[in-house]
Formats: sequence, structure tokens, C-alpha cells
Amino acid sequence: MKITDVVLFRASGTWQSPPFPPGDRQSQATDIYPEFNARHWATEHPSPHQISEIYVEIETDEGITGIFGPIEDYQADVIRSLLRPYLIGRDPLATELLHDQMLRLHRHGRSGIFMTGLSPIDCALWDLKGKAWDQPIFRLLGGPTRPAVPAYASMLGYAIEPEAATAVALDFKAQGFAAQKWFFRYGPGDGEAGKLRNLALVKALRDALGPFYPLMFDAYMGWDLHYASEMVRAMEPYNLTWLEEPLAPERVGAFKQLSDASQVPLATGEHVYTRWQVKELLVAGAIDVIQTDPDWTGGITELVKICTLGSTFEVPVVAHGHSLLAALHVAGAQSPGTVPYVEYLFRHQARKQALFAQQYTPENGSVTLPDLPGLGLVLDEARITRQEL
Repeated sequence: MKITDVVLFRASGTWQSPPFPPGDRQSQATDIYPEFNARHWATEHPSPHQISEIYVEIETDEGITGIFGPIEDYQADVIRSLLRPYLIGRDPLATELLHDQMLRLHRHGRSGIFMTGLSPIDCALWDLKGKAWDQPIFRLLGGPTRPAVPAYASMLGYAIEPEAATAVALDFKAQGFAAQKWFFRYGPGDGEAGKLRNLALVKALRDALGPFYPLMFDAYMGWDLHYASEMVRAMEPYNLTWLEEPLAPERVGAFKQLSDASQVPLATGEHVYTRWQVKELLVAGAIDVIQTDPDWTGGITELVKICTLGSTFEVPVVAHGHSLLAALHVAGAQSPGTVPYVEYLFRHQARKQALFAQQYTPENGSVTLPDLPGLGLVLDEARITRQEL
């Protein structure tokens, strides 16, 4: 079997958006500048409305294809200009070889934007491999280790005013979710008043959910070391499961200082690329949870290696949930001790899967492993129009 083409296409269709209540955005690194701090979420689109998403599809001379998406424009640019010329004519089932060679292709190709282009290609190759062997990917990876994987409720975009957040949090707990993650809106640019608002959210949720319910918070790289140090000391009484991305992950020394200064577990990985960057954080003893995302860190191939690394250091891997399926298959093939959860971003997964023929959503707090060959990603062709890019 040989790859004959790598096709980028835009799928467009009508989406009936769920009725989400008005919400808040998370903190941003640029919020120290008032012009950026003043920005809010864009206005919600009316429902139903048209949406348009980019997908990548790998074609072969035997008619078997692999697909992944939706992806971003910048990922498509990397695929079109750098990876497509390399891939045509190669064996799509040799995923380890292709992954290693793609890692070596570009002098700036071991981090950042290049890796975000490599990642969907790797996921699409695994989808193709699963279809070639008529098996879900988790079986090719050695699973299943369980029929369904617990999902934690990731609350990006929900209102963080304490009373409103408490009502939503109790509802999600009642639905069976065994853990939740909420997002801080305020950082150094908001002064002491913002710090008190962050802490009011923590206190309200902990009081409502009880002392031992797993509760996480995400600062999205919006803080600095001084601010983060003050915040973790103030949050110690609230028994956090983890604090995510208080700092940019390349600041390994600062992460280590913060870890040493507090009992609050630290997590990062969403913006970390490849096992070598993860290893640097682990060797330093800087983090307690790894959160690399298969959409960005190097695909399924790299995430499996990172799980082995996490297991070696006895640090769990809970992949960031930009999308779901690639992370779900890896989780389904790993020990629950290595991968205890998948992340389910409620407001974002609704759109990510809007054009899928089959939706993958949690039931009683867990997501059942797909039973289709490959990823299980099938577009609803009756609802969409395709346009090659």
C-alpha cells in the first residue's frame, strides 16, 4: 500500500448549537495590557447556523483512507507545504518510521507550529491503519483496558460568578461527573481585586462540591511566578487536584520553584511538544500531571511514548481535550493508573463534533470506547458539502 495523496478539504454544514448560557473567558498572558484585558467572548451565533471546518484525509492506492479533524488553518499550511510532498508514495502503515522521519524533516520542526501540523497527519495515519486492519485504534495499541473512560467536565466558557458557577457545578456532579475543571479569568493585570475574585470562585466551588470532590483550575499561562506563588499559597486549604498552566511550560525552573513553594499539584502539557520536553519537566520534578494533546504534541504515536514516560515517573497523563477521539483511544489502551481521565470541553466539543455522523459524549461521567475501525470519525455526508483546499 502506498500513499497517493494528502487532501485538505473544508466541510461545511448547518449546526444546531446547544443552548449554552452566557459565560466568561479564561485569563490570557496578554491581559497585563489593558487593551487585551478588556476583551470578552465573541457574541454567540444564532442557532441553527452554518459552520465550516478543515479536515485532512490520506488516500492510498488500495482505496483505504484515513481522516482527522477539524484542524486549524496554520496546521493545514504545514501539511500542504512541508508534509504532503514527503508523504506521497510512502507506506502509510509504517507509522513509526513516518513519525520519526517527519520529526527530522525541518530544522525548526521539533516544537510549536510544525508539530501541530505533524500531529493530525499521525492521527490520520492511525485512522487509516485501523481501517486497513478493521479494528479500532485502541485495539491496535493493546487495549482495551476498560470499556469506557471517565471524563472530567471541563468548564471553559461557563460563567464564573460564584453563585452561577456553583449551580452549574452541582448539576454536572449530579450527572455523574467525578471531577471538574474551572478556568480563572483574572491575573496580574487585575490587581488584588482580581485575585479575590479568583479565590471567591475556588471557595464557592469547594464549599458546594464537598471537601474531597476532585476539583481543578486552569490559569492558561496567564500568571507570572510572583502572582502564581501568592495564589497557590492562598489556595492550599481548598484541596485542589491540580492547578493547570499557571506559567508558560518552557519556564521549567519557575515551575520547579512554584512546586517547591506549595502543596498544590501542578499540571501542564497542552503547549508542550514531544517526549523530550515532557522529560525535562519530569526530571526537574516540576509537575504532577502531564497534559500533552495528541492534536499538537506529535499525534497518537508521540502520546503513547509520553504515557510510557509518565508511567516511569509515576506521573499521570491526562491529555488536553482540544478534540476527543485520539486521546480517547490512547486512554483506552493504557492502565487507568497512567491515564485516569479524558478531558471533555463541553462548549467546544459540541462544535468540534457538529459535522460527525456519530457523536461521542459522556454518559454517567464516562465516554464509551468507539467500536468503529480506526478513530471512529465519520462525517455526516448527507449534511455537508466538501471543498478541496
